[in-house]
Amino acid sequence: MDDNVGRVIVGEDELRAKIAELAAQITADYAGRPPILVGVLKGAFMFMADLARAIALPVEFDFMAVSSYGSATRSSGIVRILKDLEIDLTDRDVLVVEDIVDSGLTLAYLQRNLAARAPRSVEVCALIVKEGLQRTELDLKYVGFTIPPVFVVGYGLDVGERYRNLPGLFEYVGPGA
Repeated sequence: MDDNVGRVIVGEDELRAKIAELAAQITADYAGRPPILVGVLKGAFMFMADLARAIALPVEFDFMAVSSYGSATRSSGIVRILKDLEIDLTDRDVLVVEDIVDSGLTLAYLQRNLAARAPRSVEVCALIVKEGLQRTELDLKYVGFTIPPVFVVGYGLDVGERYRNLPGLFEYVGPGA
């Protein structure tokens, strides 16, 4: 690591244990009606891969890429869809797999967008929610960890495309933090 990476916020073992717990709950909740997992790229790719392997149902995957950050460490508040879904959501159960919820504005936009596609249900599984930053009321069915409002990297999360490959979640203390 380097000087831009600070203290451990969530360690690798904690991540594994929480993902197993979330997957067991999702497996129970969706028994008989496997959901489509919609991963929010790029940050959720590691979480979604581990979560999907731990869910004991024949799930389908698709991905969306949305941006409200660009290369910054703070959200611009303007959401752009960079990659849309290929699977039809009509009358399907959709589980959005999100890496981190800050203000919640991007996720709220995404939920409205997906709901307009006539799914049976749209729920959210967020690995991380930052305490006290939400600017909109969110209905999160599954939450891994609630953390202090610090900028984190690792386990798929980045700053300027760096640090995604770290095995845990770490506080970013570098420029722009």
